[in-house]
Amino acid sequence: MTTTLITGANKGLGYETARRLIAAGHTVYIGSRDPERGRRAAEQLGARAVQLDVTDDTSVAAAVKTIEADGGLDVLVNNAGVEGRGANNDVAGAADVTVDMMRQVFETNVFGTVRVTHAFLPLLQRSAAPVVVNLSSGLASLTRVTTAGTPTYAYPGVAYPASKTAVNMITVQYAKAFPNMRINAVEPGYTKTDLNGNTGIQTVEQGAEIIVRMAQVGPDGPTGGYFDAEGALPW
Repeated sequence: MTTTLITGANKGLGYETARRLIAAGHTVYIGSRDPERGRRAAEQLGARAVQLDVTDDTSVAAAVKTIEADGGLDVLVNNAGVEGRGANNDVAGAADVTVDMMRQVFETNVFGTVRVTHAFLPLLQRSAAPVVVNLSSGLASLTRVTTAGTPTYAYPGVAYPASKTAVNMITVQYAKAFPNMRINAVEPGYTKTDLNGNTGIQTVEQGAEIIVRMAQVGPDGPTGGYFDAEGALPW
């Protein structure tokens, strides 16, 4: 039985990924900052709930102990993330972004990914087929962001793309350091979720496709890559 932890999984892409992986036979932990929301989501899905705030060392350490006591971990999906939109669902561009805005986004998207991955490495290394999936974005691609005339080029924000580009680098370096693991970054696409004020153009079912696929890669699967549902993406 494959045991999987998905951070930020009480709604959106994390919730749909959990649903699909449970259907595929995984035992899934719903990691949720809010324990009550996590409990409700787990009950709906037939999953296990674990309180997990990716920005808090104590919370993450407690989650490790809980999952270790239950038998260990095979797959980690670092799904929790924020975009940092303003009160009017606006995105701060280069003229308006502040250090505090950057810090808030990086705390969850970058430092949270490292915090959780580092904490669960001992459990993952005990697995026969450990897998890590890091949620990235098409906005992390320097190639795409510099290609004029595309939606990616037109996106004005600074904090979110920079955080996801950092996630891509983290993914590559972890994959090199742990060749026995399959560690990849994925771009779910512009999905309608609370993260973007539900302005996305595709469903969570569509967005979860690549996450679910990469969560199930075998020991001979790709590692250190950056993928969407259509294949490898340019860095």
